[in-house]
Amino acid sequence: MPIGTKTKQYETPNHPYQGERISSEHSLIDRYGLANKEELWRAQSELRSYRREARDLLAQPQDDETVERRREEFLGRLARLGILGEADELGDILGLEVEDVLERRLQTVAYRKGLANTPQQARQFIVHGHVVVGDRRHQVPSYLVDVDEEDAVAFDETSPLADELHPERAEDQES
Repeated sequence: MPIGTKTKQYETPNHPYQGERISSEHSLIDRYGLANKEELWRAQSELRSYRREARDLLAQPQDDETVERRREEFLGRLARLGILGEADELGDILGLEVEDVLERRLQTVAYRKGLANTPQQARQFIVHGHVVVGDRRHQVPSYLVDVDEEDAVAFDETSPLADELHPERAEDQES
């Protein structure tokens, strides 16, 4: 493959015309305000990679130091993202659902925090640059928000939407 070519970051379904799968995909797209099925397939592929890594680590010998360090790092990464709890084990990864990954997207976190009335509106605010995480502006709705960053999700202070949310600031600027 030539250098610089981009490969797909997701896998498409093996059977394109399954009514039950299509209807469940549509309900997830509506519930999380996804732009298209590709975004859902990316989340599903990410979940598959988590499960694959967990199966590989479970198959490794228990007494190996490097395997134990990899397990701790992997569990720590998923706990930091909020996909797993702190007390969860490696086997719990196999029971995760795609909703667990979708709940950690910036779009969903902004909607759940009340920055927008709908997930679609949250997506629009993010894409238009109104939402920051801490002091960084993120314009990618699929950005996975860490647990410790969740409280820092807010409107940018220069955004007119911040004034709508806090009318007392707008009054201070007028006077």
